[in-house]
Amino acid sequence: MELIVDSADLAAIKEIDSLLTISGVTTNPSIVIKSGKYPEQAIGDILAYLRPDQKFFAQVVRTDFEGIMEEARAINALRPENTYAKIPVTREGMRAIKAAKQEGLNVLATGIHSAEQGFLAAMNGADYLAPYVNRMCNYGDGVERVIDLIEMVTVNGLDAKVMGASFHNVEEVHELIRVGIHALTLPPNIVSLMMEHPGTEKAVEEFSANWQAAYGRDHLFG
Repeated sequence: MELIVDSADLAAIKEIDSLLTISGVTTNPSIVIKSGKYPEQAIGDILAYLRPDQKFFAQVVRTDFEGIMEEARAINALRPENTYAKIPVTREGMRAIKAAKQEGLNVLATGIHSAEQGFLAAMNGADYLAPYVNRMCNYGDGVERVIDLIEMVTVNGLDAKVMGASFHNVEEVHELIRVGIHALTLPPNIVSLMMEHPGTEKAVEEFSANWQAAYGRDHLFG
């Protein structure tokens, strides 16, 4: 499974990358705005940091077919490899996904709110599918629909990878890891919740206190 950081906060990206095995970074217009930087700087800073083998995903802003295609080409041209244009699965977006793949561009289909949307994007050749898990829960069982999408892609022999996105709690992440989702893009706060547990902190404190009491020091060897 690929673990992706969903952020344009370079400090947070660096911290998580130092702690965990990270396959890349995703951004979207809202995330870039939140960074407080102009998009050229925010994207440039991330690309300057990422290794060539780590993937980068940036979302198109224009909504018309020609505009989407122009921006998808520009995003793909940012690096020689491992760079993907995120294209929403609107009608114009679906048309652009199909055309972009015919041109050989790397594409992540985003804004997916149903398994059917994701499946059609996969049929159009999208490399990655990003269902908005938590938002899908507003229309039913979002986690189950994503599980359906994973199965639909697999049984139909499609190459697309399902990348779960838009999470608000660790339980949603847990369920999708359990069933073998191909990739997850997670904001830093969800990553932190996955790593941290009060029981772990308590155990370490107990070990340290016992060691200090027994040997009068806080290190292994004298």
